[in-house]
Amino acid sequence: MSGGVFIGFGSNLGDRVLNCREALGYLEKSGQAKIINVSSLYLTEPVGFKDQDWFINGAAEISTTLSPFDFLKLLLKTEHRMGRERTIKWGPRIIDLDILFFGDEVIVSDNLVIPHVRLQDRRFVLEPLVEIAPDKVHPVLGKTVLELFKNLPSDGEKVEKYPGDAEL
Repeated sequence: MSGGVFIGFGSNLGDRVLNCREALGYLEKSGQAKIINVSSLYLTEPVGFKDQDWFINGAAEISTTLSPFDFLKLLLKTEHRMGRERTIKWGPRIIDLDILFFGDEVIVSDNLVIPHVRLQDRRFVLEPLVEIAPDKVHPVLGKTVLELFKNLPSDGEKVEKYPGDAEL
């Protein structure tokens, strides 16, 4: 298995911390992904559709032998297994799993874009990612995760470290 795969994860329905923990557990139990590192959890303001509960978000580094497309299938299978329903764009969700980086690969297809297309604009993605991969270079933008984070506007969405005892 090779590392360098980074995912973002989040939940704003039910026991949000447990949902995140279970999703990472499903990935590990699949035998096709190994969790290398996990960020702290963050309480984050919804983006897009604002009339919903705040999210718990985080980031993880994963090791896998799967191709990017097969890894996406594993993430979607995990979301489905946990009861994810896609009804409202940016709406409430029991779990959301997104590929942020897959090594240094750049992929643009109908169902997969790597690096994640809005990664550089989202504090709720970059803040946890800075914790575990500050020096990771965005293969398209040529900037580190830390540089991207520092370039975010200060008046963006609200993100704060989750105060609970929530080790994953």
